[in-house]
Amino acid sequence: MFLGEFEYRIDDKGRMPFPTRFRPYFKDSIIIAPSPEKCLAVYTLPEWKKLADSLTSSSLPPSKLRKINRALFATAFHTNMDAQGRISLPAALRQYAGIGEDVIIAGANSYLELWDKAHWNTEKNADLGETWQIIESLERR
Repeated sequence: MFLGEFEYRIDDKGRMPFPTRFRPYFKDSIIIAPSPEKCLAVYTLPEWKKLADSLTSSSLPPSKLRKINRALFATAFHTNMDAQGRISLPAALRQYAGIGEDVIIAGANSYLELWDKAHWNTEKNADLGETWQIIESLERR
């Protein structure tokens, strides 16, 4: 389970440090993909394979499955950490998420999210209020 929030700066070559506590989980492989919320989702290879398997075994019509596969897999990038524990963020993904110099890595249970710092602060504040409303509605059931 990935928890916490970490702030880093991206260097001139598009690299950023990866949180030390998460490095063992991502030592073999890192998958970075666009997320609907205009951030980037970072998966371990086993978690990415679970996502792929769930799509393959879904009951979606073939035309919808093809669209999802194209949107998700064609835009994802595979990378590894360098010897200093940094990852490279491809320019296309940084542009998609609007990530400038300051990036936030946020734990999201089974994966991580990468956010532009200003976007993260806005999203986090909006999410906190909504989250408690959702939790309260679940408790009433």
